[in-house]
Amino acid sequence: MKKKTSWQEKLADSKDLPRVEKIDEKKSKRWGMGTFVIPAPLEVDAIMKQVPKGKLITINDIRQIVAKRHKATIGCPITTGIFSWIAAHAADEMEKEGKKNITPYWRTLKTGGILNEKYPGGLENLKTRLESEGHAVIQKGRSKNFMVKDFEKVLFEIK
Repeated sequence: MKKKTSWQEKLADSKDLPRVEKIDEKKSKRWGMGTFVIPAPLEVDAIMKQVPKGKLITINDIRQIVAKRHKATIGCPITTGIFSWIAAHAADEMEKEGKKNITPYWRTLKTGGILNEKYPGGLENLKTRLESEGHAVIQKGRSKNFMVKDFEKVLFEIK
């Protein structure tokens, strides 16, 4: 029986990425015309790692960064989200192994400053970590979503 692939192994498996592709007719209805970049998992992780305590980044910010780096129109929303999720789980795995210098995945938010409930430990873990860094986490309207209050004021810019 094959052993289960660890999150860290998944993160390190870049296959043939990054790769820039033309936006086809089907995708153009949603993404517009031009090109899109499928980043490598480690590239997404490296961006997430740069976000210092007190600052935040969104998946859309990461998408813009990879698009600019690869001279593409947009960063792929699907793979960028998946790779941030893999980076978060790899960091959680490392933390459980006793490693201290892990990717601060809790600082990466979904669009609109919303916490990603699919990250390790769910909303409670993210809320605790963000509040310990000085962020106010509030419920967004009547939804189940939680967001960082005034997240726009503390967004991290990567040059």
